[in-house]
Amino acid sequence: MERELLMTGIGGQGIQLGARLLAQALTSAGFAVSMFGSYGGMMRGGNTEATLIAGDRAIEGPPTVSRAWSCLVMHEAYAETVVERVKPGGLAVVNSTLSTARPWPGGIRVLEVPATGIADELGAVAAATLVALGAYVRGTGIVGIDDMVAALPDVLPPYRSRLLAVNERAVRAGFGHTTATYVPAWPKAVA
Repeated sequence: MERELLMTGIGGQGIQLGARLLAQALTSAGFAVSMFGSYGGMMRGGNTEATLIAGDRAIEGPPTVSRAWSCLVMHEAYAETVVERVKPGGLAVVNSTLSTARPWPGGIRVLEVPATGIADELGAVAAATLVALGAYVRGTGIVGIDDMVAALPDVLPPYRSRLLAVNERAVRAGFGHTTATYVPAWPKAVA
């Protein structure tokens, strides 16, 4: 069984860090993972995307997919092209602070999380993607919250290690904001 996640946002929102965090947490939990990140032409403010595929056995193909089981949208500027690729029955986690475009396509579940607002309340607006990922983990059960927290030191660059505690709070805040599994990733959720 494989699960695909498409992530999109504006450069500087932490999409690439978030993808690496989830990939590390999944790997540590025993899943096979394949990941691909891409950036737009600008250092800040351009499109940034990541595709992550997780499975219970080796991933055979490249991490490029035309359709996905889920997506995480941090900014509405690039939401449409990602959300429309989610398979019927899949899940879209949307940063409702910055993505207000409605209606979302039919046939998918939408979990709106004010990720930027929650991160701002934590005093760490730059951790908004980690808030959204915490909600994604809770909403899918794709991996446990403790796996996410344990992976943080492995993916934070050394110059950001001082932000470990606030990043952990961000992941946990997103997880706590969501109260149920919306679309279980695996037959038995692990979170």
